[in-house]
Amino acid sequence: MRYTYTRTRVLITVMTYPHPSRVHRELICTAGVTEAGEWIRLYPIDYRYRPSRQRFHKYQWIEIELAQRGSGNDNRKESRKPKLDSIRIIGEPLSTENNWQARREVIAKLPVHTVNELKALYEKDQTSLGVVRPARMLDLKIEEAEREWKPEWQNVLQQLRLFGPQPKPLKKLPFKFSYVFECGDSAKPHNAMIEDWELGVLYLKEADRLGDERKAAESVRNKFLNEVCAPDRETHFFMGTVFPYNTWVVLGVFWPPRMYQMELTL
Repeated sequence: MRYTYTRTRVLITVMTYPHPSRVHRELICTAGVTEAGEWIRLYPIDYRYRPSRQRFHKYQWIEIELAQRGSGNDNRKESRKPKLDSIRIIGEPLSTENNWQARREVIAKLPVHTVNELKALYEKDQTSLGVVRPARMLDLKIEEAEREWKPEWQNVLQQLRLFGPQPKPLKKLPFKFSYVFECGDSAKPHNAMIEDWELGVLYLKEADRLGDERKAAESVRNKFLNEVCAPDRETHFFMGTVFPYNTWVVLGVFWPPRMYQMELTL
């Protein structure tokens, strides 16, 4: 399939924990917001194998050439196939100073939905990215997962290459972490797995520091529930679908300090 590419400026807001790939060796789900205020998914991106000048961070503007549709059979509304060698980073990540003002100016323009509304939009027009502001946080659930990548992925991670960089180690997280929450129209609580790369990095650091997997998982729970979702935070979930299903997961979290009326009127 031939693609036509358009140079686009994107503020990166979503980066998920890496996953092995037969074709691309390794992938992360990357998404962001265009200058026009529209969600866009950049897929596939082999982030850890990009040269350092192309390894962007969250809340950093980049310029990149994007096709008008997703790669292969990915027909989700926001998906765009990127031309990887075209990635150009623009400036430093947006600051969290002044109550995250620079980041708020972008995120505040995005529509906020409930999970049920997003599911309905997916059925209507393949909408697959959106912002959800939980009405009530109930829990962060920790469940044991497979400790090792399945043999197929282990082979991918161990396969030496004649050309290009050799495989990099990629640890499998031994737990699944899921938010349990309600929206304003929830008939029952939602359970949404958290795929945020920051969560994976935090778990691995805590496991090394504490020398105990369960304690590391509880440390993650404390951070992502008691801090990220604290009453003094305006917590929003960046949510997306798991291709090719209408199943929604938390790809990232936006959690600026809550602004009270006095601050808003100053």
